[in-house]
Amino acid sequence: MLFSIFENSKKRNLISTAPKYLISIVGPTAIGKTALSIKLAQHFKTEIISADSRQFFKEMQIGTAAPSNEELASAKHHFIHHKSVQDNYNVGTFEKDAISCLDQLFKTNNVAIMVGGSGLYNDAVTKGLDYFPEVKPSIREELNKELEINGLEPLITQLKALDLITYNTISLDNPHRVIRALEVCVGSGKPYSSFLNKEKNKRPFTTITVGLTADRELIYNRINQRVDIMINNGLLEEVKTLLPHEDLNALNTVGYKELFRYLSGEWTLEFAISEIKKNTRRFAKRQLTWFKRNESTLWFDYESDLENIITSIKEQIS
Repeated sequence: MLFSIFENSKKRNLISTAPKYLISIVGPTAIGKTALSIKLAQHFKTEIISADSRQFFKEMQIGTAAPSNEELASAKHHFIHHKSVQDNYNVGTFEKDAISCLDQLFKTNNVAIMVGGSGLYNDAVTKGLDYFPEVKPSIREELNKELEINGLEPLITQLKALDLITYNTISLDNPHRVIRALEVCVGSGKPYSSFLNKEKNKRPFTTITVGLTADRELIYNRINQRVDIMINNGLLEEVKTLLPHEDLNALNTVGYKELFRYLSGEWTLEFAISEIKKNTRRFAKRQLTWFKRNESTLWFDYESDLENIITSIKEQIS
């Protein structure tokens, strides 16, 4: 008994003093990140943090391609369906929650896995966030009122005049992103982009980023197939249950916003589905652009042998 206690204590001390590694799995949607994350978690006997900003919400299961119950049972996951679409949960809060979770995981394991296609949320954990000056709530209220009355175009035009760099880099079809950038420009009197890429908090772990990719045509075909599967699995019925909340930011999401327009009578179902496919392909293109910025990423074809990926990771660790 005493020997067992001594050995367990010795093991804990070795873990506490050893370097920590976060294996971050990135890539375009529908490429196979979830499957790889589970295999790596099983190999390293560790747990998975989801950095997919839409899989947080329990009401959005089908349209976010969240892990199935079987997949969730294959490895312990964090930040899957732990919030409601009505909760005000943003990237800053996620950063704090994820770092706190990693602190706990690293007490019992030197390796943790993170997976997700939301580039900003991924970077929040691996690099830390850029910090911005406080802005009066009234500025956002005015911008939201402008959006409601006149639509997104005048806000985009205003952003172009105040911060051309941000205008050229963010998703201009995302009202939340446009308003966030504008409120900083207006509230601080400085471009939103001037606050980016400053020195951030250093992380007490090393990130090893693994990227999955494929030929663009194959990625697009996989996306089209996934959308068809989602529709067959009941995505339209899921969207119908969310109609009372369609104005929430969480639901300004590909797969949901298009079907809202079908349900309002604006589009046919066939056209809405074609728009989901088109917008998801555009999203995948933006994901690849975002993730390709990281020159240290270990890129693999989506059909690469698992052992080759594990070998490359272990070479980075050693």
